[in-house]
Formats: sequence, structure tokens, C-alpha cells
Amino acid sequence: MATPQNDTPAAKPRKSLIINAFVEMCSGHQSPGLWRHPDDQSHRFTDIDHWVELAKLLEEAKFHGIFIADVLGGYDVYKKSLDPAIITGAQWPVNEPLSVVPAMAAATKSIGFGVTISTTYEQPYHLARRLATVDHLTKGRLGWNVVTSYLDSAARNMGRGEQAAHDDRYAQAEEYMKVMYKLFQSSWRDDAVKLDRANGIYTDPSLVRQINHHGKFFDVPGPAIVQPSPQRTPLLLQAGTSKAGKIFAAQHAEAIFVSAHAPQVCAKSIAEVRQLAKEQFGRDPSKIKVLALVTPILGRTEEEALEKIKDFRKYASHEGALALFGGWTGMDLNQYGDEEELREVESNAVRSTVEAYARFSPTNSKWTKHTVAEHVSIGGNGPIFVGTAAQVADGLETWVEETDVDGFNFAYALFPQSFKDIIELLLPELRKRGLFWDDYAAPGGTYRENFYGKVGQKHPMDEHVAASYQWREGVSASEHQIPE
Repeated sequence: MATPQNDTPAAKPRKSLIINAFVEMCSGHQSPGLWRHPDDQSHRFTDIDHWVELAKLLEEAKFHGIFIADVLGGYDVYKKSLDPAIITGAQWPVNEPLSVVPAMAAATKSIGFGVTISTTYEQPYHLARRLATVDHLTKGRLGWNVVTSYLDSAARNMGRGEQAAHDDRYAQAEEYMKVMYKLFQSSWRDDAVKLDRANGIYTDPSLVRQINHHGKFFDVPGPAIVQPSPQRTPLLLQAGTSKAGKIFAAQHAEAIFVSAHAPQVCAKSIAEVRQLAKEQFGRDPSKIKVLALVTPILGRTEEEALEKIKDFRKYASHEGALALFGGWTGMDLNQYGDEEELREVESNAVRSTVEAYARFSPTNSKWTKHTVAEHVSIGGNGPIFVGTAAQVADGLETWVEETDVDGFNFAYALFPQSFKDIIELLLPELRKRGLFWDDYAAPGGTYRENFYGKVGQKHPMDEHVAASYQWREGVSASEHQIPE
């Protein structure tokens, strides 16, 4: 007798989520104005102990990494002035993020550090040196969030009248990455450093070579001035979702950072990047990990969580939120009246942007600039999940199911209390559901090993474009030509 066939599709195995803390070397970050809250300590961002304490706290909780955002200019679109950002502390002032990473690394063993650095405003040779140096100092725990920058204020301060056109920035970034791969992967053979005391040979010169890059944007003869670091190339993160950004991510990103207020907004984009990665670049789509921005506001009861968000809103800055919104979108909402319905204004860009926010909040029938400000003032350009650990975990699971994300960048409302709430309340719930690990896959290992959960995966995977540049031990210079 034949065994009956079960036509019900097998349930997908639950993902073990990748979890980073999302911060910036500023006060408030995604929640402008919350620095005024008596329990917030984000104003201590200039204090090195502030960052060391955070790294130790998050490593003990087994966070994969600390993702440090950055900008190179102020948010000066709103009211055509920098004053609102300056007054409210909306990502102003902001310090340079790479500097603090070695201090955090010295106090920890396993947590990774993803740092945002633009390809638009500095020479690749110089950046390759700095990144390789910090990868050495962290024992291979560095990630690079590759961005092309978006603020005209940054362009002006870097000696340019305005930002280069979007696609031109990505064309430059493409060549930039080639130069970086050549410096990181091709300039030195894996075993070039000999430390041969008997013969007095520190490095074998036959195993170090010039890269002789001559392109449209860069001329870099090389060789790299830093020996290969533990990861060779830092873990590569990327956050662009435009057409050019998707192509760039499909080729280069090991992780993609997305920010949207609802899963429906980014599900299509994620699927497109993974399809491009497979069809154009021969990559396994599942090896591109996607992390979504979320701000959890947790309570032991739903009532407690709702009281927290009510309390936070007393301190949230609408002016700061509109400054951030202006920088992100290029739209100055100050030109519209306090009660003007933004879905009815003449600007198609404003209408479509506000509609993207409004369609996921049906209870708000009228969207004014103040409605937008309230929406953005806590959590920035990502959703806030308010409730018990179980309720927030349900929300995260919905995002995973509907968008196929692999994890989350958790932003804070209060620093460091929001992270303490996540650690105390949310992570045990995620572990109970089989959604978060108990310990690092590679304790004391590299960011890439722990990110992929694969001991020994220190260098980019063989299918990644960077791997084709690697000058491996035992391979002669003539056998491994530097790719163009």
C-alpha cells in the first residue's frame, strides 16, 4: 500500500538572527531630542569610556557587532539652515567613528565593528591603509559600511560646489572598490612576511608587488604599505537601494542595511538585489545578509512599554526630526503650513514620500509636517516596535517572513538603557524561539567568521569578487595576475 504524500510545503527553518547595535558618534542618533531625557547618556559620546562600556555590555550579550553610522556634513535642508540641527543636536556634532574602534576592541574579544566611511571624499590608498591597520589592531573584527555620501553640505566642505550626480558617485565607487581589492588582496602574497631572523629577511620582496592601477578616477601604483590583515578585506556592508546601489550591493556587499517603516517597502528591493547577485555575479543569494533598522521599546507589560513611548515623546524634537528628514530626502517641509495636507501639495516628490509613510498608519487621516516629524522623531527612518518581548519578537518574525531579512540593526531611544532592555527582555525571548545564538560561533575570531557563523571564513568567500584578487600562498606572481 502506497504511503500517502503530504502536499503541505515544509516550513522554512527559522533563521538565527544577526543582531547589531546601531549607533553614531553623536547624541541621540535616530531619536533627536531624547538626549534631554534624564535617563539618557548619549551626550557622553566624546568620552572613550562611553564606547568601551557599550562594547563590553553588547559582547556579554553576544551581539554580532556595533554598526557605527556617520555623516560628513550637517543637515541644512530644513529651513535652508543648519541651525535646527545645531540647536536640537540632530546628528550634530558628530565625531569620526574609526578612531574609537581599537579602544573598544582592546576591551573585548569577539564582537565586530562596522564603520561607515565614504568612497567619495578620500583617496583609496589612504583609506586602505587605515582600514587594514584597524583590522590588525582588532584581530580581524572590522567591517566597512561602504557609502557614497548624500549631503551637499559634505560636498561643499570637501571643496566641491555640490554632490556629484548619484550614478557618477557609484561609478567612482566601483573603481574605488577595484583599487581597494588590489591593495588588500593582490599587493602582498599571504605569506610575504617572513620574520626570518637567521637570514635577516623581514618581508620577501618577491612576494610584494605594485598594483599599477590606472583608471578614470584613480592612479595608484602601490604596493600597499600595510601587510595583509587578518580578514584581508574587512567585512563589507552597504546601504544603497537605488538601481545603481542595488547593482553595487549585488556585487560587493556581504551585508545590506535597509531602513523602511514597513516590510512591504523593502521586500521587493531585497529580492531584486539577491536576484542580481545570482544572475549577474554568480553569487549565492543567501550569502548576502540583510539587516533592517528597528527601534524596540520594551516593557515587562504592554502598558509599561506604552508608558515609555508616551514619556519619550515629551522629549522628542520635531525640529530635529524635520532637519533629519530634510537631509535624507532633500525636502524642506518648512515651506508648508502647519495644517497643510502634504499628500495634496504640488510637489510629486513630497506627495509620494509622505504617502509611503502614511499608507502604513491608517489611523492618521491627515499628514502634515508635524505628523511626519512625530513619525521620524523616535526611530528615524525605521519602525518602532512597542510592547512586551513576545510582542516585539512577533514583529521581528513578521519582518523576517515578509522580507527575508537575516537580522536587525537595533537603534536606541535612550542610551544605553534601550540596549539594556533588549538584552534583559528581548534576547531571552528570541533565544527561546530559536532565533538567536547562545554564543559566538568563533569566540575570539574575526567579524566575518562570526557574521557567517563559520569558523575559518576569515577572508571573503570564494564566490565574492574580492576572492579573485587574492594572491594566495604558494602561487607565483606570474600564476596570479591582478584582475582589471
